Amino acid sequence: DETPEQARASEAELSRPDREELQTALKWFGFYAGGIDGAFGRGTRASMADWQVANGYEATGILTTFQRTTLVANYRADLATFGFAEVVESQAGITVTLPLGLVTFDHYEPPFVHFSPKDGSDLRVVLISQPGDQAALFGLYDILQTLEIMPAEGERNRGERSFTINGADATVASTAYAEISRGLIKGYIVTWNPAQDSGIDRILPVIQDSFRAVGDTALDPGMVVMDAGTRAGLLSGLEVRRPLFSRSGFFVTEDGVVVTTTAAVAQCGRITIERDVEMTVAATDAASGVAILRPKSALAAPAVAGLQLTPDRIGAEVAVAGYSYEDRLSAPVLTFGGLEALEGLNGESGIKRLAITALAGDAGGPVLDGTGAVLGLLQPAPDAATRQLPPDVAYATAADVIATLLGANGVAVTAATPAGALPPEDLSRRALAMTVLVSCWE
Repeated sequence: DETPEQARASEAELSRPDREELQTALKWFGFYAGGIDGAFGRGTRASMADWQVANGYEATGILTTFQRTTLVANYRADLATFGFAEVVESQAGITVTLPLGLVTFDHYEPPFVHFSPKDGSDLRVVLISQPGDQAALFGLYDILQTLEIMPAEGERNRGERSFTINGADATVASTAYAEISRGLIKGYIVTWNPAQDSGIDRILPVIQDSFRAVGDTALDPGMVVMDAGTRAGLLSGLEVRRPLFSRSGFFVTEDGVVVTTTAAVAQCGRITIERDVEMTVAATDAASGVAILRPKSALAAPAVAGLQLTPDRIGAEVAVAGYSYEDRLSAPVLTFGGLEALEGLNGESGIKRLAITALAGDAGGPVLDGTGAVLGLLQPAPDAATRQLPPDVAYATAADVIATLLGANGVAVTAATPAGALPPEDLSRRALAMTVLVSCWE
């Protein structure tokens, strides 16, 4: 191959378009960040040297004829494979350059325009177009994070007029962007398989740099009429991400420490409260069936349980606050019953027997008396494999047992103060404010 002197001499014969294409190719492969001007200054020379090192050549900062040919040929091959072309989506009011060698238009499903993988690629692009104000933009931000295609781990950034969401796990990676202007929300979602070399590091900048909201139109929700079955099929890949199951819990400190049943957190990949607040398991106690959760980031509890540490009155009316129907309702419900005994059927201590008909989602919720004091934590229904109990028999871990466990793990306990019975609306308000949805995810 050429010596540096020979390489510089052959380089001098390049036309300006040739020199600009070299800079473009270096930028395409991530070696150059400057302007495309055809001038080979220190920035361009440094990027040439970096390219040479990355490809096993001596770092002279002057590309030989062979090296220039290789670099440009690889760049042109990528362009041919990706098939970049400007897409003018007039109904959505969007123009963007897409790799039409890898994706192809599939269908409209307002507010989305779907581009599906082509010729075995793993790339999907979804354009977003809808009327809306800032509240709708913020709502879209929340909704996109619940989709199966948007993994929970990744950077999120929401401003007053736009947002960006990034997510990645072992099988899918996604990025989403949306902005609002003149009462219209426009954006895109790009998803790919991170385990495959899809060239996404070169594709994404093209999409991001070329995306433009144009005109004063957005997709009309009525433009596509379809039955429920067809709609479900077309939304494949945009299903809402759901937890494995959800149970209940309640706040015991103002900074967001939660107690729940150990059954709610066993073998979970991640745990959240209120659908999107990440929690960690601080402690579990198999004997009492109680787990302590701490928030990963700062959290202010709207209400904190006051634990009833004085003797209870058998026969008193109690209420369980819980997400009886797991995550299918947006708020917990109250279920009423009575306190039957201060021990188990076989005389076990530390538990309270209730006469109440609870559902699986209620497990982990607080058991309150008429004053709003928490008598205990509802446990799941006993295993029916050996003995079938009546449906209105339930057990709760006693408040003093919970207090001992919290104290042993450095959590300050709030004891209930003696008070009279609360009006039903006040009892309900207090119970629901301290109760949280605890969700177990893969």
